[in-house]
Amino acid sequence: MRRVFYGWIVVAASATIVCIGLGSLFSLGVFLVPIERAMGWSRGAISTVALLNWAAMGLGSFCWGALSDRIGGRGVALGGGFLLGLGLVLASQAQVLWQFYLSFGVLVGFAVGAFYAPLTATTTRWFTARRGLAVALVSAGIGLGILIIAPLARALTNAGDWRVAMLVLGDLAWLVIIPVALLLREPAQSRVTRDDTARDAEQREYTTREVLAAPQFWAIALTHFACCAAHSGPIFHMVTHATDQGLAAMAAATVLGVSGLASIAGRVGGGLLADRFGAKPTLIAGLAVQAAMIFGYLFARDLGSFVALALVFGTAYGGVMPLYALVVREYFGEKVMGSAYGAVFLISTLGMGLGSFAGGAIYDGLGSYAWLFLASFAIGAMAVVLAFTFRRATKMRGPEMAPQTPQPSERPGEAVPLLWIAPAHGGPEMAPQTPQRSSRPGEAVVRLDS
Repeated sequence: MRRVFYGWIVVAASATIVCIGLGSLFSLGVFLVPIERAMGWSRGAISTVALLNWAAMGLGSFCWGALSDRIGGRGVALGGGFLLGLGLVLASQAQVLWQFYLSFGVLVGFAVGAFYAPLTATTTRWFTARRGLAVALVSAGIGLGILIIAPLARALTNAGDWRVAMLVLGDLAWLVIIPVALLLREPAQSRVTRDDTARDAEQREYTTREVLAAPQFWAIALTHFACCAAHSGPIFHMVTHATDQGLAAMAAATVLGVSGLASIAGRVGGGLLADRFGAKPTLIAGLAVQAAMIFGYLFARDLGSFVALALVFGTAYGGVMPLYALVVREYFGEKVMGSAYGAVFLISTLGMGLGSFAGGAIYDGLGSYAWLFLASFAIGAMAVVLAFTFRRATKMRGPEMAPQTPQPSERPGEAVPLLWIAPAHGGPEMAPQTPQRSSRPGEAVVRLDS
């Protein structure tokens, strides 16, 4: 009986952890109105929690991601799972706003940072040829979390109150994430060199400092920032906007769940398309559809229009999310994947936090979400423009030596050996040269062109 490749177990475990972690994070949108009514806090004040939430998550993504490069995904997932449960339990007991800021805003956000970016980095180490699909399945855990946790939070709130619902989510984080995290492991070094050895050998090895100084890093990070700033406000305020338009509370929460379900299909489809057509063109197409759907929310008034928009919008924003990890891996390699993608995700979460906060501030100031959707559309269009600036991946230069493909020998099955020489007049580089063929079949001449 053929054994299951353990990389798929890592994918399943990672997706489950991401589902609980990110689903709990996005549940704040469901708790928004109940907390507003129970505590008397404004939507702008509660939306500030989301800003802190995403800023802390971004910082956590970078810190946990750098740590995962050293100790692996299992350790950071265990630590994050413990802190997530603690943060949700403490948030359920908050009596004043600053306590909610600290528990849900900072602690929950920092804990969730241990999941998506570090576990995506771990997944990329297991896969080569089907890396896009594997990363997409991990990312699909976000959509699954929105699909499951948002209606669950609403049902628990209806059965008790928002405090009981948040307490149950905290217990769920402990009961699910910590045991599942024990299934995570790092691949043996030999597993990473199977399908694209030659391509990876030619890729420059970056340090974390070099990644942060690279223009391509900032092009990717700013695109991710604009993408998240565009869709975070519509996602976070989707339930309250639908309620304002006359939808019942459970129907509005279901619309958010529909967008989460659609995002699962989008993430998987985006990964498959990236494997076939490349990450950059798939990303540009997804960003364009996302911007168009955000503009469409200006005209949604009934359940049918909200569901239709949620389906396409969810597919679009879900489809683009795993592509950033693929682009980072393509440009900067495996060695610093945790810290590199964690840094990109850090900047993107600032966009998530600002978009969520801006939605609340705009509503408090103008009494409508119309300007939120207009601003989000403009920022989404800018993300499309930024994605066009991505260049081809940088190949190895400098003192590193990249193996070259041997030239065939005249004798069947025999390859002409490669020889390496230093430049005749000094310099730091070692130049690979291709041996010239011998006039005698099967014999390689050792003379090299200078």
